Amino acid sequence: QVQLVESGGGLVQAGDSLRLSCAASGRTFSSASMAWFRQAPGKEREFVSAITWNGRTTYYAGSVKGRFTISRDNAKNTVYLQMNSLKPEDTAVYYCAAGGPSYRSLVGGPYDYWGQGARVTVSS
Repeated sequence: QVQLVESGGGLVQAGDSLRLSCAASGRTFSSASMAWFRQAPGKEREFVSAITWNGRTTYYAGSVKGRFTISRDNAKNTVYLQMNSLKPEDTAVYYCAAGGPSYRSLVGGPYDYWGQGARVTVSS
């Protein structure tokens, strides 16, 4: 079992940067692939980025590639999402997710464990 708590959301202006953190509890964090998803108002949840257990492989949605960076610190049981050059269309609730018993692939997951979300608002 893994419990996830996101932090670092907030209100920023277009072009600013923000770093989200996801603190995990549970013994399986260091062996789990981790991902970030987001859900904008009135839209379905979408994949943002993911990282393998050892940090060697990462993947990004096309809309954030080159602007966002995912990383993890297994010693701190934390995964990060550094978001640069933010745009108003990045406004969403961002969710951290961890792979578990159902997990099959980095992008497709599925991810078994989810945080409560962190709201990011980017003003123009």
